[in-house]
Amino acid sequence: MADAETGLSARQQQAVADLSFDELVATLHPTFAGDAGVVLTTGLAASPGAASGLVAVGSEAALDLASAGSTVILVATETTPADVAAMGLSAGILTARGGLASHAAVVARGWGIPAVCDAREITVEVDCFMVGDRRIANGTPISIDGSTGAVTLGDREIAGSTVGGAGAGTEPGSVLPAEIAEVLDWADRVAAGRFAVLANADTAADAATARELGAQGIGLCRTEHMFLEPDRLEIVQHVVLRGHDEHVDDLAAAQRADFRELLAAMDGLPVTVRLLDAPMHEFLAGADPDEAAQWHEHNPMLGVRGVRLGLLRPELYAAQVEALAGAVADRRGAGGDPRAEIMVPLVSTAGELAAAVGAVHSAWKGADAGTAPPVGTMIETPRACLIAGELASGVEFASFGTNDLTQMVFGFSRDDTATQVIAPYVADGLLNADPFASLDRAGVGELVSSAMERGRAANPGLRAGICGEHGGDPASIEFAVRAGLDYVSCSPYRVPIARLAAAQTLLAGAGVG
Repeated sequence: MADAETGLSARQQQAVADLSFDELVATLHPTFAGDAGVVLTTGLAASPGAASGLVAVGSEAALDLASAGSTVILVATETTPADVAAMGLSAGILTARGGLASHAAVVARGWGIPAVCDAREITVEVDCFMVGDRRIANGTPISIDGSTGAVTLGDREIAGSTVGGAGAGTEPGSVLPAEIAEVLDWADRVAAGRFAVLANADTAADAATARELGAQGIGLCRTEHMFLEPDRLEIVQHVVLRGHDEHVDDLAAAQRADFRELLAAMDGLPVTVRLLDAPMHEFLAGADPDEAAQWHEHNPMLGVRGVRLGLLRPELYAAQVEALAGAVADRRGAGGDPRAEIMVPLVSTAGELAAAVGAVHSAWKGADAGTAPPVGTMIETPRACLIAGELASGVEFASFGTNDLTQMVFGFSRDDTATQVIAPYVADGLLNADPFASLDRAGVGELVSSAMERGRAANPGLRAGICGEHGGDPASIEFAVRAGLDYVSCSPYRVPIARLAAAQTLLAGAGVG
C-alpha cells in the first residue's frame, strides 16, 4: 500500500532507507584497485576519488605536461585563483597546506576531481617536492587517493566510477546507474515540498553537472570564481585598486555573458548569485605592489572582503547587478525562464545589509529590467547569528555560510589547522569530528538554531538553508532538516548524497511539517 504523502510503497521507502552512502560515493568517484604500493605520505582527504599522473609542481609545469598529452597531478604548497587553469587540466591535486574549505579542496570537489591537501610532510620546491630526504621530481608518476589522503609512488590501477569527475570547461559525466537513479527519484519524492537540495556552481558546465545529478537549482554561485582566469583576474584588480574606470564596463560585460550561460543551464530553476567576496590576498596576488600596498592585510580572511568590499567599491556590486539584470533580459528575450536571486555576503550589521540591499535595488531599477529578484543575505559571522532578527526583516532569504561561521566560532583557520590541530584532536578524543567536515552541533549548530528562531520570528516567511561544505555531509544534513531549514546547497558531485541524506532523515521521522 502506497504512503499517502509520498505515494511510495513500503518497499520503495525501504530501498531509500537501505541505500548506503558508501555505495553512492563509490558510484560517483573512481577508486583504486589492488595494493597501495609505496606510500610517500598521507594528507587530508579533501576531495574523494582516485587519480594517477605525472608530478607537476606549479601551474606552468602542469600546463606544459598537459599540453604534451600527459596526465598530471598538480602539486603546490597551496593553490590560488591564478592556478585554476592548471587545476582544470589536472587529474588530481596535492597541496602541502590547506583544509577542507581551502581553495584547492573547494574547487576540486566542485569539479569532482580528487585532492589531498595539508600534506605537511612534503616541502614544495621549484621542480620537485621533498618527503624528508626523498626527492620526487617533475614527471615522476604518483597516485593520490582523495578518499583516504594517501599519496603513493607510481601508477595504480583505477576502478572507474559510473559518473566520473569533470574539470573546468569539460562536459559533465554520464548519468547515474538506472537502479541508483530510481532510488534517488524515490528519495526526492520523500523530500518534495519539505526540503530541497541545491548546488554550489559557478559555471554553466558546473550547473549542467549539478542538474544532471539532481540539483533543484543553484544555492550559491560564487561570482569571484568567475574571475579566476588571468585576464579576468586583472579586471577585478583594476577596479579594486583604481575604483570606477573603464574596467567596470569590462567586468559588467564579462559577468553578463557568464550569467546568461548559467541561467540557461538552470532554466526554470532558481540561481542564487552571491555578490563578489574576494579576499584581497588572493585577488591582488601579482598586482602592482605599490598600488596594492594599501590593501595589504595581516589577517585577510577577516579583512576587506564580502559586503565590506562592496560598500567601499560600490561600482563592483552595481556592475554585477546590472550584468545579472541584462542576462535575465537576454534569457527572457530568447524565450527562457530565468529565476535569479541575489545574495549579499559576510554581513555583520543591519546597517551594512540595508545599504547593500538598497544598492542592489537601485542598480536593478537603473537597468530597467522589471521587478527586482529576491534578495537575501549570507549569515556567516557569529554576530549575524545573534542579530538574525534584524537581518531577516530586510531580506527574503538567508543562507548560512558554515565554512566561515565554523572558522570564526572555533577560532580555527580553515586553511592551517587540519592536520596540525584538528586531526590530533580527533584522534585524542578532544573533538568528535573535524568541524569543517561535519557541523559542530553544540557550538555552530546552536548559533544556527537560535538564528533561525530569531529570523523566523521577525520574518515568518524567511527561507533559509546551508551553503557551506557541510551541505554535502549526511550528519550535517540531518541537523539541517531537524533545525527546520529549507535546503542545503553543496558541490555538484555531493548532490546525490545530499538527496539521499535528506530523505533518510525525513523517513526516520526527524523532519518538520
